[in-house]
Amino acid sequence: MRHRTEWVMFTSGTTGKPKMVAHSLAGLTAAIKPGHRRWPVVWATFYDIRRYGGLQIFLRAALRGGSLVLSDPKESITDFLVRAAAAGITHISGTPSHWRRALMSGASATIAPAYVRLSGEIADQAILDNLQAVYPNSSVAHAFASTEAGVAFEVGDGHAGFPASLVGTPGVAELKIEDGTLHIRSGGNALRYLGEGFPPIRGADGFVDTGDRVELRDGRYYFMGRAGGVINVGGMKVHPEEVEAVINTNPWVRMSLVKARRNPITGSVVTAEIVLRDETGQAGERPAAEVLTREILDACRRVLPAHKVPAMVRVVPSLEVSPAGKLVRPGA
Repeated sequence: MRHRTEWVMFTSGTTGKPKMVAHSLAGLTAAIKPGHRRWPVVWATFYDIRRYGGLQIFLRAALRGGSLVLSDPKESITDFLVRAAAAGITHISGTPSHWRRALMSGASATIAPAYVRLSGEIADQAILDNLQAVYPNSSVAHAFASTEAGVAFEVGDGHAGFPASLVGTPGVAELKIEDGTLHIRSGGNALRYLGEGFPPIRGADGFVDTGDRVELRDGRYYFMGRAGGVINVGGMKVHPEEVEAVINTNPWVRMSLVKARRNPITGSVVTAEIVLRDETGQAGERPAAEVLTREILDACRRVLPAHKVPAMVRVVPSLEVSPAGKLVRPGA
C-alpha cells in the first residue's frame, strides 16, 4: 500500500534564519530520471543528506541502483576522500566551497571520479577550470537547485552561468527572468513553508522567485549574487560574488570572501579576504602577500567599475563554511 508523504527540511539560511519547507516525494524526485545504470555507480557527497542537496544525491543513488558514501562532519576532508577512494566512487557532489576546501587539502587527487557535480553556490569559472584540471577524465557539471525551487537545470559545457536558450524552453523546469531575478516553475517546487507568517513559496503564476540575480552577456546568463546580499557603495550596487569571481581567477587564490566595511562618506566600501593556495605542486614560488594583493587589485581595476574594486584585500588562513557547505556571509 502506498502512502502520501511530506518531507520536511530546513533551508540553508543564506538569506536569514533557516525556514522549514515541505516537499512531496514526487517533487523531490522530479529531476531524477528513472531506470538503472548499465554499470555500477558509487556516489559520494560532501553534503549532509538531511539537507536538500544531500537528499537529492541519496535519492539518485537509491532510485537508480547505486550506492552512496556519506561524509562525516567530524572527519577531515582528507579522511573522507581517502574513504571515498577506497570505495571506488564514480560520482561525487558538493558546493563550490566544499570543492575549494578539497583542493586546499591536497587530497583531491586520491579520487578519480567519472562525474563531478557542484551546486548550492555560484560556480565561477576558476573553480570549474581547477576541477577540470585535477580531474581531466571527468565530466564536471554545475547544477542550480534550492530547497524552495527544487532542481532547475544542470550545465556540463565547462562554462560558468547557463545558456540563454534554457529560459522559456520546456524541460525539467521552466525558467523566466523577471526584474533581473531567476524564477522557476516545476514539479520539483516545494509545497509550502511550515509555520505562521510566511508568504506562499510560489507566486500566482506558479513560479518561485529564487532571489538569485542574473545578467545576460553574449547569449549566456551569469549569476551575480543574491538580491538580498548587495553592498551599497554610495548608492551603487555591488554583488560580492561578482567581485569574488574576479579575485578567484588569480592562480594563487583558492577562495575569497567579499564583504562591506562601513565608510562615513559612501556608507560602505568593498573589502575582501582571501585564502591562498599551498605552494605544493605549483610552478614557481608564491609571491609575497603584498605583491599578490596588488595583482588582485590591478585585475579588479581592469574589469570592474571603481566602486566594485576592494578598498582592502587581506590574506587569512581560512574562511568559515556553514554546515550546508556554503561560505558564511555577514548578516546570514
